[in-house]
Amino acid sequence: MSDLSLRNVRKVFSRTVAVRDLSLEIAAGELVVLVGPSGCGKSTTLRLIAGLEIPTAGEVLIDDKPVTRVPPKQRDVAMVFQSYALYPHMTARTNMAFPLRMHKTPKEEIDRRVTETSKLLGITPILDRKPSQLSGGEQQRVALARAIIRKPRIFLLDEPLSNLDAQRRASTRAELKALHKRLGITTIHVTHDQEEAMALADRIVVMHEGAIRQTGSPMEIYARPANRFVASFVGTPTMNLLDGRLESHEGRRSFVSASADGVQLALDHPRFDALGEVGGREVTLGIRAGDLSPTPSDAPHALALQIESIEPLGDRMDLRASRGNDSLIVRVPLGHSPNAGEQAKFRVDMDRVHLFEAGEFGKDLLNIAET
Repeated sequence: MSDLSLRNVRKVFSRTVAVRDLSLEIAAGELVVLVGPSGCGKSTTLRLIAGLEIPTAGEVLIDDKPVTRVPPKQRDVAMVFQSYALYPHMTARTNMAFPLRMHKTPKEEIDRRVTETSKLLGITPILDRKPSQLSGGEQQRVALARAIIRKPRIFLLDEPLSNLDAQRRASTRAELKALHKRLGITTIHVTHDQEEAMALADRIVVMHEGAIRQTGSPMEIYARPANRFVASFVGTPTMNLLDGRLESHEGRRSFVSASADGVQLALDHPRFDALGEVGGREVTLGIRAGDLSPTPSDAPHALALQIESIEPLGDRMDLRASRGNDSLIVRVPLGHSPNAGEQAKFRVDMDRVHLFEAGEFGKDLLNIAET
């Protein structure tokens, strides 16, 4: 049984389609992250679940019961906004207690829950401070506490970490995941940060232009992107994507870049056998930065690249490299880099190469062939 179901949900604002016939099933206790670029419809989807927006078409169900037109306060959901939305004249304690007071919860029960929840989130020392006296991280914890204290059926998070600095964001991600594991509340988390999605989610839903482009576990999304858009969006740095065509000569396949003097790669690997006759077909070659490694000049499946610049990243380095008009990023361990301006060879891990059909949403031909 699904804790939450969206069935062919559509939302239109004037002439703008924000959500396009979206269907999604979320299991009880699951942590699902909706991720995508700004304007892709993920926050609108969250508001449709919360009841803050009414679908133009389709149904929203909680525990298999239709709630499409049920008011937000009757849906047993709690939402944390990007702005935290704390009442500035109230202390952290009274902010937390407010939703319980609105439900006429007895004072003894309110005090017990405030004590319990503040300990859970480590905010007991700041309970008597007002929001203006709190840091961004402390405000975020109070907002989470105010949502958790209600013990909702579903927990909705709308980019709650976006106002935090990088270090605080990373630590809070870990705390959120641990908190979810402890509480087991069904959670839908919205973010535009794909790294945040990878770190938090049981399952990721990648959205673009109001539609779901792929759903899967973090590693499924990363290792087997369903189409070129997902491949370009998920992963840091972004996947190297090179437009070109497939050529076949005497049974030997190869990729030839559309750029003058660009990348050429022999596809003499068992993974490509299922493609059949593909000569002349326009495709996009996808290679992640970590799937290129320095190699001797005589190694098979090696690309000769010109190193344009080097970006040190602590224990690793990103190399900006080129071949003709093709630009690539190569990620190597610290101390394994040629100098900028030099030419070097890098072996392609053929077990991890992707071939996408032409177009922004072109499917991965290798995934199709392997299924």
